[in-house]
Amino acid sequence: MSEKDVIKETRPRMEGAIEDFRRRLATVRTGRAAVNLLDSVLVDYYGTPTPLSQMASVHAPEPQLITVQPWDQTQLNAIEKAIRTSDLGLNPSNDGKLVRVPIPSLTEERRKQLAKQVHEYAEEHRTAIRNVRRDANERLKKMMKDKVISEDSERNGLEEVQKLTNSYIGKIDELSKAKEQDLLSV
Repeated sequence: MSEKDVIKETRPRMEGAIEDFRRRLATVRTGRAAVNLLDSVLVDYYGTPTPLSQMASVHAPEPQLITVQPWDQTQLNAIEKAIRTSDLGLNPSNDGKLVRVPIPSLTEERRKQLAKQVHEYAEEHRTAIRNVRRDANERLKKMMKDKVISEDSERNGLEEVQKLTNSYIGKIDELSKAKEQDLLSV
């Protein structure tokens, strides 16, 4: 095993942290309808918590409205209840065929709360990337101590891991800044 193998294993782990951050950002409401807003909603489907996307088709026909059409019409009330009890602050209504979820405009105070939440998510994911860096650095140092790689290889590996870390933390900062601008623009 060489320092290149450590770097090869480090990149996908950091990429995973970025993907998880993107998923978390998608669940933060911006005042516009987006179908992935309901990704975190679990519906009690015959006693089993089931993701909404697995039991209904979700659409955003208008900027301020999401519609949810269940494949099993008997689940309309369960879907409506699940959306209402989720922590998204939405008030759905059903017309017997589909659930309509109006997306209310965000107040300035709520926008600031959500921006703060985005900051927290970003910091969590920066920490995750730093933990991946720490693991990689420890492995490189152990390999050097066990004389598997040379000091130069270790130094090059540590520099490469640091470059990766800086790059992925930069991506998190970009995504966070874009989401924040999206939130704070009215």
